[in-house]
Parts: sequence; structure tokens; C-alpha cells
Amino acid sequence: MVSSSIALGAPWGMTGSTPLPVNLPQLEGLDLKARYHSDRCNGDFFDGVAIGSRVVFLLMDIAGRRAEAHPIAAEVQNVFRKRAQDLFESPDANESEAIALLAHDVNRSLMEAAHGVRFAPAFLGCFNLTLGILTYHNAGRILAVFHDANRVRVLEPGGIPLGLFTHSTYEPAVLAFEPRSKLLLVTKGITESRRGAAVYGGERVSRLLQNSSTDSASRICEAVLREAYDFGHHPWSCVYDLLHLRKPCRKDDLTAVTLVRPAGFRT
Repeated sequence: MVSSSIALGAPWGMTGSTPLPVNLPQLEGLDLKARYHSDRCNGDFFDGVAIGSRVVFLLMDIAGRRAEAHPIAAEVQNVFRKRAQDLFESPDANESEAIALLAHDVNRSLMEAAHGVRFAPAFLGCFNLTLGILTYHNAGRILAVFHDANRVRVLEPGGIPLGLFTHSTYEPAVLAFEPRSKLLLVTKGITESRRGAAVYGGERVSRLLQNSSTDSASRICEAVLREAYDFGHHPWSCVYDLLHLRKPCRKDDLTAVTLVRPAGFRT
């Protein structure tokens, strides 16, 4: 049910109209994985590049069905990779300013590729492997749950989704990762997975991360994908729809990205 992570280089298919695979190396000081459920039909998209002592990554939920969203994602990926390299290759780069500029360029490329407005919640981040600090911009409805030694908390969105306005402003935030800190990002397909009148919701995502005993990013991704899928495909969901004369909910992509700072890692 759970597909291979493109962070591990699993192919998307033909190039040109769909994004290229991600080929992140083994990272010292960070376990970063992306996982999709195999039933992919819409525009969820992850990309990441390693640049010196930094990892720059993007999770985006582009509105529209897969056939129309993936050519847009391919164009966004081209701009993301080129501009990330330009902005972050200098060891002295200001990471907050660079994330703001990168968000602006990604937003512009998205609207150009879509030939207009295209709703696209996104999470754009730069993880500094040496310092253990994440600089990020959370634009819209990407649920971001952070678990450190003290508590589990939801990171509030920092702005409107991408793809709506050409001149949006971006205000990145900064998050320090202690050893064993974890960040779980999920798209709305997970939080809005429905069983009858109930939705899976953000509280279940937070509870899963809080109760997780593993430091494996891939296992955390797979756990939340499996739980959300099982929740939405319970037999009672079909019975409820029949009793209430409801049409079955349209399928959405289920995507999770997890960042874990390994235990015992010290700068």
C-alpha cells in the first residue's frame, strides 16, 4: 500500500512532463524521508537537494488531478533546484532571506506553469546540518507537527498557499532540533481522510507522533499513511454513505514527510 519514497530515488516515470526523482545522499545529522500512498491521483509533490551543509526541500499539494498537476510540478522542480543552488551555495548565505526569495520564485514558476491561479499549499525548508536548525515557510494547509523533548505542537502556517498572488510576501520561521526531535508533515489527503461523518484530523497525527517510539523517519511516514488509509477505508464508511445517500468522497493523495535529528548527534 505504501510506495517507495522519491527521496530514495524511486522513479516518477517519464521525464519532461513529470518531476525527476530525488537523489538525496545519506545525510549526517538528519534522517529525511518522503512517502506516498500508492493510490496517487492528484498533485502532491516532494523534492529535496543537498547543498553543502544544508538540505533544501519542498512539499507541495498542487490542486488538480495528476495528469494536469504533474507537468506543473515538473516546471516548479526545475526552478526550485536551480534557485536553491544559487541561493544556498555560499556558506555565508542568509537562510531566512534565501527561503523568502526561493518561495517567491517557486510561487511565480507555479503560476506561470499553470497559466494563472493554481491553489498550492506548500512547506519550504532549509535544514542546516551543522547547526541542527530548520528555517522554513509554511504556506497554507500543510500540517506540520513537531515533537521534541518537551512536547508535541503544531507549527502554525506562516502565510497563504502558493499560486494565488504574484506579489505575496514570505516570512520564514526558525526551529531548533535537539537530538531525537522529529517533524512530521502531511498533506490534506491524510487529515481529511473520512470515515462516515468523521475525519482523521490533525489530532490523530499529533497523537501518532507523540506515541511513536521509533527514530526512523520512514517508519513514521509509513505509520501515519497506513493509519489514515485504514481510517478512510473502513467498511463502515461505505455503509454510512449508502444510508445517507452520499456519494463516496473523491480520492486524494496521501503524502507524509518526516525529519528526525538522530540521537547522539552533536555539532
